[in-house]
Amino acid sequence: MKYRKERHIICLFIHDAGSKHMVKGLIHVYTGSGKGKTTAALGLGLRATGADYKVHMIQFMKGRRYSEIDALDHLVNFSVTQHGRDEFVSKEKPEQIDIDMAQEGFSYAKKIINGNTFDIIILDEINVAVDFKLIALNEVLSLMDKKPEKLELILTGRYADAEIVKKADLVTEMLEIKHPYQKGIQSRKGIDF
Repeated sequence: MKYRKERHIICLFIHDAGSKHMVKGLIHVYTGSGKGKTTAALGLGLRATGADYKVHMIQFMKGRRYSEIDALDHLVNFSVTQHGRDEFVSKEKPEQIDIDMAQEGFSYAKKIINGNTFDIIILDEINVAVDFKLIALNEVLSLMDKKPEKLELILTGRYADAEIVKKADLVTEMLEIKHPYQKGIQSRKGIDF
């Protein structure tokens, strides 16, 4: 009898875990000096589309047509918008256009988060935008506090503020130990961008 009871509980757990509707969405942060923060978020988004979730990525401080955007064009439930230029942004003296584009992206993020259209929202490079003072830290913290309960929210980028880390449910730090740039190997299309 005990075996059958445990087996029944396990079956219920598996069934519940496979349902499309999340009970509670979590906040993820992918940060650190190593490669892979955006890639980790993309991987989670790809997995989620396989479970029929709707995913949207908002990229801050990026304006180039990266290979992952070309790949996302082939997925039905994974969309992306960019709110940046394909230009270097100076941390010490960002140009007004970079501030404006980041602010526009953040306003857009608030709108779609509150619209409840997506199951997962990725705010790519938002940690850098905060560190560069393109977006105010208190606004991001407020957004995290007010996110809809079922929404899975992912924040990526180096320099995650300690307050963002504290509020998150999952934090992964990518640590650079070795990088091909150190050997003079340039970025490779399809691998690095």
